[in-house]
Amino acid sequence: MRTEEIAQGFLAAPEEGTHPGVVLIHDVWGLGELYREFARRLASAGFVALAVDLYHGEPKIEDPGRFMRELDDPAILRELGAARERLSSDAAVGSKPVGVAGFCMGGGYALQAACGDLGFAACVAFYGLVSHAHGILHAPHGLDPRKKPRDVLAALPELGCPTLGIYGDRDEFVPQDDVRALEAGIARAGRGGGVERYAGCGHAFLNELRPAAYEPEAAADAWRKMLAFFRTHLGS
Repeated sequence: MRTEEIAQGFLAAPEEGTHPGVVLIHDVWGLGELYREFARRLASAGFVALAVDLYHGEPKIEDPGRFMRELDDPAILRELGAARERLSSDAAVGSKPVGVAGFCMGGGYALQAACGDLGFAACVAFYGLVSHAHGILHAPHGLDPRKKPRDVLAALPELGCPTLGIYGDRDEFVPQDDVRALEAGIARAGRGGGVERYAGCGHAFLNELRPAAYEPEAAADAWRKMLAFFRTHLGS
């Protein structure tokens, strides 16, 4: 396996051959060891993974909800487009397609990146944030429309690739009504995919560094579903 710290984040690739790419998006806490490990696991499974560093450093986060509500979504989407281009230019990817996956905040950005023209060929969002009207992104006094022009649910009519959402049915940050709305929006877009729900799981159930949230059996099954989805829609 080849690994490298690059300007956009952490790159992991199989030693030889050409392989599909995956842009991997961290949660609100940034590009930590968990997401570097996820990139290595993707590389071991036959993908070239770029775990992006959206912050290019370590910001001080005292209130994660407020921090996310103040992020500049258009700027982040530009970074994700650049990350996709970086993977597409890598010799280990060649002409293979590139997908996107993300977790929590990163799952929401993965869903946004799948809408529009950033060039992603498949999307998997783990407990991604989808609405400004409900959940942790809701601000009673409104959001800055320059930084938060629209939420995922509003963007779904522009969904451009097969998309899989993965959620626990006890997620404390993403209401089940929002999950159902996401599922309906994916179906209406007609690109393929859907939503997988895990009974008894809350938010961040793949995060093995958070024992209170981690659900090993569900996490392993969800990871397998992601790999199968990417192999179907990106190849191998």
